[in-house]
Amino acid sequence: MDVANLVTSFLVGTVGAGIAGAIIKKRFDVELDVWRSQRDWKEMSVSQLLGPVYLQLARTKRAFDRWNKKNPYLEGDVIRAGNVAIRDLLLEKPHLIPPALREAATELVVHYDVWLEEFERWRGKREQETGPEFVFAGPQGFPFPWEAERAFVETFERYWQDLYAADIARGKKEN
Repeated sequence: MDVANLVTSFLVGTVGAGIAGAIIKKRFDVELDVWRSQRDWKEMSVSQLLGPVYLQLARTKRAFDRWNKKNPYLEGDVIRAGNVAIRDLLLEKPHLIPPALREAATELVVHYDVWLEEFERWRGKREQETGPEFVFAGPQGFPFPWEAERAFVETFERYWQDLYAADIARGKKEN
């Protein structure tokens, strides 16, 4: 093999490797951008929607569990406020609802709309003397959608684990 063939082979190989490297890098960069975009969306979903909904669901469930007689504070300042907060989050941030939760979100919004209508009817501007002990949407055909709540809680916990559990574990190892 003479020097000219060796130089030609080297140049062809170098150029070919450069082109292949550029193609691979471009593909990697695109995939990395997609991954970052998905992670950013998931972080926004957790911090701006799923996390606040998760806490409001937990808060209203705890209040509901101790609500054993007519209690205007629990009903109006905890249950009602939580129901409004969840409904408003779902209505204001639909772009952060994971696709698998869209139907669950709709069920929650409808339930809360009916519950708030009933609350206003019985406890609204002035509490009526003959109102029910508890305000429920179930008798109107809109019971609380327990499966929707479960789906939101499980999704929040899964997303949170995906995003932060490894970082927290890594931080503990470094300390």
